[in-house]
Amino acid sequence: MSEGVVAIVGRANVGKSTIFNRIVGERVSIVEDTPGVTRDRIYAHGSWLTREFRIIDTGGIELEKSDMTASIKMQAEIAIEEADVIVFVTPEDTMVARILQKSKKPVVLAVNKIDDNKFKDNIYDFYALGIGDPIPVSGVHGIGIGDVLDEVIHLLPNKDTVDDPETIRFSIIGRPNVGKSSLTNAILGEERVIVSNIEGTTRDAIDTSFTKDGQKYTVVDTAGMRKRGKIYENVEKYSVMRAMSAIDDSDIILVVIDGERGILEQDKHI
Repeated sequence: MSEGVVAIVGRANVGKSTIFNRIVGERVSIVEDTPGVTRDRIYAHGSWLTREFRIIDTGGIELEKSDMTASIKMQAEIAIEEADVIVFVTPEDTMVARILQKSKKPVVLAVNKIDDNKFKDNIYDFYALGIGDPIPVSGVHGIGIGDVLDEVIHLLPNKDTVDDPETIRFSIIGRPNVGKSSLTNAILGEERVIVSNIEGTTRDAIDTSFTKDGQKYTVVDTAGMRKRGKIYENVEKYSVMRAMSAIDDSDIILVVIDGERGILEQDKHI
């Protein structure tokens, strides 16, 4: 199977996750009108015509200075580094365009939220970003997604990879803020997921592959699982659904418990 890596990047709340889900064909990434909902990178497989590829949904690149926005920006930059092709989703964004130009990676410019033909004339303004021909799209209505994918597969390098059925897939499960992301990073030896003392920092399940002593693994860091009665927001509900899906897809489950607080009722429930 010929495969490459595509990263979807842009500022927060421009519709990256909606486009990601359109390409993947299922609700993999959380979609909500809250900036910064996708805080970590989310990996999935996509295909178009005869081409298979891995696709990454990133946290929005925010340029304000705070611990969380700095972490989100770092995650997006790691995704840019991993990618063969970048899909830049934007209504208008000169600052992020400059970041992408510095990456020297091929960029597909997707101008989202063009839901009406009367807005199509506005597309020409985006040539000023200097990163190629803008493609009008609507993630919500699926308009222009095929045009974006045509350009993506044209730009992807030829890579021959073979799926390995011997890969062991394991999920890291537990209550919020028990150290799942820290443990994931320790296993991988690098900062692959955001680590913060804010409960619920990891809102999506995050897949990362690695090899140890000749054995291939995929580790999935999941959102913290709360009691059902404490799940108030749609965002958190979908996070728990993703964690449950990760459990179903795993060969082994690694349950993490906070040693300082001991075993709580929710640990027993999990």
